[in-house]
Amino acid sequence: MPVSTVEALERWLVEVELEDLPAETEPLIERLRELLAGPDGDDPRRWAELERRARRLARDGDSARARGIARALEHLIAGHESAIVLPAKPAVPRREPRITTRTGAIIGVAAVIALAGGVAAARALSVPKLDATGPAAGAQIGPTLLPATDFTTAGDTKTLRHQVWMLDGKDVTRWVRAKNGRLVLRPTNLAQGAHELSIVERGGFLGASAHARFDFTVDLTAPDLAVTTPIRGRAWTPLTVRGTVGDPRATVTVANQAVPITNGHWSVTLQPPVGAHVPVVATDMAGNRTVAVAPVSIVPRMPSAAVHAVHVTADGWANPEIHAAIRALIRSHRVNSVELDLKDESGVIGFGPNIAWARTIGASKPIYSLPNAVSELHHLGVRVIGRLVCFRDPIAAAAAWDRGAKSNVVQTPTGAQYSGYSGYLNFASPAVQRYLISIAVAASRAGVDDILYDYVRRPDGPIDTMAFPGLHGSAAQAIVNFLRDTHVAIAPYGTYLGVSVFGIAATRPDQVAQNIPDMAREVDFVSPMVYPSHWNPGEYDVADPNAQPGLIVKRSLVDFRTQVAGTGARLMPWLQAFNLGFHYGPKQVRDQIDAAKSIGINEFLLWNPDASYDARGLARNAKRYKAGLAAPAK
Repeated sequence: MPVSTVEALERWLVEVELEDLPAETEPLIERLRELLAGPDGDDPRRWAELERRARRLARDGDSARARGIARALEHLIAGHESAIVLPAKPAVPRREPRITTRTGAIIGVAAVIALAGGVAAARALSVPKLDATGPAAGAQIGPTLLPATDFTTAGDTKTLRHQVWMLDGKDVTRWVRAKNGRLVLRPTNLAQGAHELSIVERGGFLGASAHARFDFTVDLTAPDLAVTTPIRGRAWTPLTVRGTVGDPRATVTVANQAVPITNGHWSVTLQPPVGAHVPVVATDMAGNRTVAVAPVSIVPRMPSAAVHAVHVTADGWANPEIHAAIRALIRSHRVNSVELDLKDESGVIGFGPNIAWARTIGASKPIYSLPNAVSELHHLGVRVIGRLVCFRDPIAAAAAWDRGAKSNVVQTPTGAQYSGYSGYLNFASPAVQRYLISIAVAASRAGVDDILYDYVRRPDGPIDTMAFPGLHGSAAQAIVNFLRDTHVAIAPYGTYLGVSVFGIAATRPDQVAQNIPDMAREVDFVSPMVYPSHWNPGEYDVADPNAQPGLIVKRSLVDFRTQVAGTGARLMPWLQAFNLGFHYGPKQVRDQIDAAKSIGINEFLLWNPDASYDARGLARNAKRYKAGLAAPAK
C-alpha cells in the first residue's frame, strides 16, 4: 500500500468519524481501523478484501449515504483520492434548539470545530516515535562502507509488529533484527545504483503512523587511474610522478602523499631515496579505490671514468716501497683509483682524525695524512676511495664493554659478550652508528671521493647465538637505515657511498643481514666480494670455483646485476689478487676482469692484503679523472 494512499485513508477516517455513520457501514469502518493500526495492514490481500466489501456495499447499501461512504472508501483504496466526494448527510427531523440567535449558531459551529480539532490534536499527539537512523540523504556508499551500513529504529521485537520496512518496494521486515534496544537492518548484496528504504510504524490514535525514508546510492565502480610510465630519474635527485584520474572528485595519493588534481591530471615530486615501486591510490567519494604500483628505475650517479682500483692499507700507503709501486700503476694507466683504509678490521683509524671517542680509546692513529694523500692522488687525476670497516671493531667493542656501555656490543643470548671477530659492535646502537658516521664525515671533509663501508652486516653464523640490544625490526632493515643516515651526513660534501657485501648475499641475504636491493637504494655502488676462493665447489654449477675464476665471477655477478637494476646503484665488484688454495697470477686476475666486462660491468676493486699487485694482470686502459673529484671542505 503506497504511503500516500495510507495517509489519504487516515485523513478520510478522521473526517468520517466526525459524522453519524449508518449502521451498515460500521463493520467496514472498523475493518479499516484494524488495517491501519495492525500488522494485517502490510498484507495486500487484506486491502483487496476490504475493497471488495466496499464495492458490494456501494452497490447494495440500504441508504444513499451508506452507499456513498462505501464508494468513497473503494476509491481511496484504489488510489483515486481526487475522485472522492463525501456524501452529504441527509436531513433528519429533529427538535429545534432553543438557541436561535446568531450567537447560538456561532457556538454550535465552534463546538463542532473544537471537537474536530481535539480529535486531530489527539491523533497528532499519538503518532509513534520512530527515531530512525541511516545514511545521510543522497549518500554514496561504496564497497568499504557497504558491509557496515545499518538502518535502525528504537524498539524491540514487540515494536517491530507495528512496523513495515520496505527496500526498493520489497518488504524486508523479516530481515530486521533487535539488538541493544534498536531494530537493525543491514542490507546485503545491494546492486549498484539508487536505492530507497522506507519505514512505517503504525499504532497511534485513529491509525496515526510515523514514516522515515532514506535515499542512497550504492557505488561499486572504482575510479579510472593512469600513471605515466616509465618512471625514471637520477640517483639522489627529486623524482616526478604524474598521471590522470577519471573522477574529478576523487583523491589521489602517491607514496602516501596527497596530490592536487587539476582537470583530471595530477603530478607530484618525491624526494630521494625512492623505493623500487611507487604506490598510487585513487579513492572516490564512495570509498572505491584503484591501486597502481608503478615500477621506478633510477639511473646511478657515475664518475667521469670507470673505476679501476686497488686496495691499500694505511700501513701500506705509509710504506715508501708500496707507495711507489702504487704510483707506478697509476703512471702506467693500469689503475685510476686507490682504495685507502680509513678504519681497518682491527679498529684502527689510520688517518688519525680528531674524534674524541676514537682518541680516548686509542683507535685514532696518525699512520698517514689523509689530506696529503687526497691532494697527491687528485693531482694525478686519481679517485680516492676511503674504506671504512664498520661493525668489526675489537678496539671499540672492548672499550665499550669495559666502560659499561654493553648495549654497544653484540652479545650472546645470556648477556655475555659475543666473542666472534674478537669483538663486534652492535649495529642497532645509535651511539655506534654515530661513531662510524663521524669517521665517514671526517674523511669526506678531507676530500675523499667515496666512502666504502665494509663489514656493514651482522656477524655470520646462527643468529640465535647472538643478541642485538635495542634492535627493533629486522637486522637487515637496521643496516639499511644506517646507510640512509650515512648518506644524509656525507651528502653536503658530494661524497659517494658504497657497500662491500658478501658474495652469497644475492641469494642468501638472511645469513648476514644484507638485503641487496634495499641496501642498493641507499648507496651509489655495491661491491660484492666475489672472490673465487670463497665459493664452495658446485656453487653456480661451477665445479671448482677457485680454478675457474672467470666463470664463477660472471655467474655470481649476474645475480647481483639483477638485484641492483633500477635501484640507483652500480656494481663495482671486489676481485681476487691473492693466493688462497690456488695461485693467482696475471691470468687469473685478467680472467675475472674480463668476465665482469662481458656482462657490462667495467669497474673493479682488486684486493691483496699486502697491497702487492702484478702490473701484468692489468690493462693500460684506466682513464684519468680530469674533473668531478671531491674537494676538501674549507
